[in-house]
Amino acid sequence: AGGGGAALRALLRAANALLQQRRYRAALAVLKGFRNGAVYGAKIRAPHALVMTFLFKSGSLREKLKSIAQATYTHSRNLACFVFTYKGLMALQSRLQGKKIPFHAFFAACIGGWLVFGENNPINSQIIMYLLSRVLFGLSRLAVEKGYIPQPKQDPFPLVAALIWGTVLWLFEYHRQTLQPSLQSSMTYLYDDSNVWHDISDFLIYNKRTDGK
Repeated sequence: AGGGGAALRALLRAANALLQQRRYRAALAVLKGFRNGAVYGAKIRAPHALVMTFLFKSGSLREKLKSIAQATYTHSRNLACFVFTYKGLMALQSRLQGKKIPFHAFFAACIGGWLVFGENNPINSQIIMYLLSRVLFGLSRLAVEKGYIPQPKQDPFPLVAALIWGTVLWLFEYHRQTLQPSLQSSMTYLYDDSNVWHDISDFLIYNKRTDGK
């Protein structure tokens, strides 16, 4: 047992020494990026999938748990692979050109996005739409910072909020099929299901009656 412990300590010392080697820093950063992508993807997706599955999906407990595990795995894997690809291409471009330039980030992320998130499935679609809203806000702020758009005299956020909510409810009421399925489910629960009840049980306690009456 003592020999095993000593061997483990020696292995840990060797690993720590390797991690301090500057020449391996770029490659190790790529590996840690893969690790962080996997962990972050699981942390983000697992609670979201848990809530959405038990709120809106039917099926047995086994089927629901399988759906949650599959969604969590897919999100975690995709994010890990994207971070690995992005950081690897960033390191490669910097090594080839001898310096880091802004185009490197755009090009590396484009390649990673195409390879990892290019498949049109519910999880990738949700991630892309999440990023799209952030990109639009970021580009708007950048345009103001660079002077392409004049600084607003008043906070434009109330107008943006009004237009976004007005548009999404108009789409829901009259062009529902254009919205993402998870958004349709959420809005159906909020705006359609609240129009239907039979007695106090499905007015206050439950959303829908399950007794077949």
